[in-house]
Amino acid sequence: MKPVKVGVLGLGTVGGGTVNVLKRNAQEISRRAGREIIITRAAARDLTRERLCDTKGIALSTDPYDIINDPEIEIILELIGGTSLAKELVLQAIANGKHIVTANKALIALHGNEIFSAASKANVMVAYEAAVAGGIPIIKAIREGLSGNQINWLAGIINGTGNFILTEMRDKGRDFDDVLAEAQSLGYAEADPTLMSKVLMPDIN
Repeated sequence: MKPVKVGVLGLGTVGGGTVNVLKRNAQEISRRAGREIIITRAAARDLTRERLCDTKGIALSTDPYDIINDPEIEIILELIGGTSLAKELVLQAIANGKHIVTANKALIALHGNEIFSAASKANVMVAYEAAVAGGIPIIKAIREGLSGNQINWLAGIINGTGNFILTEMRDKGRDFDDVLAEAQSLGYAEADPTLMSKVLMPDIN
């Protein structure tokens, strides 16, 4: 059986980590999936930047459209963050008949309904487990394991970055901007934290 070919958009902290995990656990993932799953292409804004991920065997490009328009790619991992370009790329990939996996919280929050509607019409899947509750595997559990239950509300971690920031502020009395800067330096927080700031600190935005 042919391997499933995957394209990755974004090779930052999340994208690079995903590449490493998929490569490191390739044999076990293939055993469970019943098919080999390989990353064949990836896009990043700056290909000269030193990266912590293993890109050997992956064709790199600065143009994400190279990946979403490649007819051999079946699954797109959208890991660039933000909403404008990400939405454009995801909708085009869906129109091209590709399944989507995303960890983009803002994208799902702002444009989820439009994206899910487009995916339904194109008969492709949008997997967004990584964008919810700090990556806790709750979506599949609710959709499949708890489908017969009436759920009125959920409570959980906003996301890993938010949890880190709020915990540091509460336990150590640190200022938001100070903890945010540390989170960015550690690679936890987005380069543009505007949306997260509005969610965590609405009174100052």
